[in-house]
Parts: sequence; C-alpha cells; structure tokens
Amino acid sequence: MHGHHGDEVHEHDRGLSYDLPVLARRRMIRLMAGASLVPLVGCSSEDGTAASAPSSQASPGDASSPATDASVECAPIPEETEGPFPGDGSNGVNVLKESGVVRSDVTRSFGDSAGGTAEGVPLTITLTVVDAASGCGTPKKGAAVYIWQCDREGRYSLYNDGVTDENYLRGVQEADDQGRVTFKSIFPGCYPGRWPHVHFEVFGSLADATAARSITNTSQLALPQDVSETVYATDGYGESVRNLGELSLESDMVFRDGHDQQLATVTGSTGRGYTASLTVPV
Repeated sequence: MHGHHGDEVHEHDRGLSYDLPVLARRRMIRLMAGASLVPLVGCSSEDGTAASAPSSQASPGDASSPATDASVECAPIPEETEGPFPGDGSNGVNVLKESGVVRSDVTRSFGDSAGGTAEGVPLTITLTVVDAASGCGTPKKGAAVYIWQCDREGRYSLYNDGVTDENYLRGVQEADDQGRVTFKSIFPGCYPGRWPHVHFEVFGSLADATAARSITNTSQLALPQDVSETVYATDGYGESVRNLGELSLESDMVFRDGHDQQLATVTGSTGRGYTASLTVPV
C-alpha cells in the first residue's frame, strides 16, 4: 500500500472522538424506531439485471420501485462522518462550485485538473432518494447527491499524494422522477482501517449542491464482502486483499454499530462491471 494513508489511519474520518456524537445519534434513531414496534424498511435494493456474481445481501427495499405503503416506518439513512477528504468546502478545497462537477461519469478529472482517469473494475452506483416520513413511498424528485470515493490505490483526489491535481471520483447528480441518481465509477480500493465504501451527501436541490450549502444528510455506502473479494483478486487491487483481510463490517469504525441500511445490493461481474444499488431515505 502507498504510504499516503499510513499516517492517516487513526485520523481517517476524523477519529473516534469526532464520530462519538454521530454514533450516539444513530443509536437514538434506532431506539426511537424500535419503540414504535413497527419493522424498519432496510431499503437497500437490486437493479433487476441478471448477475453472475450477486452479493448475498438483500433487503425489502427496491430501488426500482420504492415502497408505496406509507404506514410502514422507514428510518432515515444513518448519519456518518464526512471524513477528512470531502472536497465540499468544509475541509479546504471545494469541488462543488466548479463547473463540470454535475456529471454521471466520475471516472475522469474535469476542468483545470490534470485530466487523469481512475482505473479499476467498472462500478455503476445507483442511489434512490426517498422520503422517510412517507414510509419510503415518495421519491425525492429534484434532490441532489454528491458522491466521492477513493481510487483503486486507496487515494482520494484533491488530497492524497500523487492525485492532488486530480478531481476524479467526485460528482453531483440531480434525482429524477423516481428519486434516482446514477454514477459511472470504479470499484474503490480498500485502504488500512476502513471497509470498502463510498461517501455521499444529499442536498434538497441541485442549486444547494452546487452552492455547497444546506446538506440534509451525510452517509456512506458499504460494499459486500463477497464481491469485494472477487474484485480484489483482479489486477491492480493487490494491496486491498491484505487490507480487507484485516477488517470486517463489525470492526469498521463507521459500520460497526449497524450497516443494514447502508449495505448496497451489488450485481454483475468483473468482466462486465458491477452495479451497486441502495435506497436512501431522508
């Protein structure tokens, strides 16, 4: 693994002292939901395509057809730390105000950046933003989602050595009539101390997102272990094999207190690429 994360493992996602208030809020949400005695909708989903290597995780939510029974309780997506590399203006650089950030293909850098391309196994990320108050029954048309993730080597553009001049694997999309946003990306690497994941922020509108204001939700998408192991057996992901072997969802500093709502349903293959789907109640 490159040395760029070696000094950052313990501070990544700003550490436990930063995360404790976030974790406390998440536990309160679960306690409140449990008190209602109504089952929660898990809200991760499948894209409905044929798959040669589907994950073993599935849940009641379906990104292609949000639940329509408003009587079913649906907890908002758990709040998580944005981490030290958001690029949203809260920690130095702000990519959200740059022309070109609204895009579906995030594999290339844009604007005045170096123009590099993130290499790796193709990954299409489909998030469906729905209204939690309606039991996941109402798509949040017009909401906007900003995603960012590390590259195959575990580096974050704009921040880590070797990619400070790049802004790939960052982008914004506006939700369609079904509440969907879709990004063409690559499967992220696994760096020391963190389970494979994708960060995202939800905004009420595209105008809010591109002005870097009024974030409504900040969370992270987790990728399944079986698919991650398959991807990491391919060329270029060698360091991720060892790093993943030292982790579990239960030991990860973000997902260890519960990951049911954040574990994406993933279908596809290393040859054709994968699709990761998740419903995001807000």
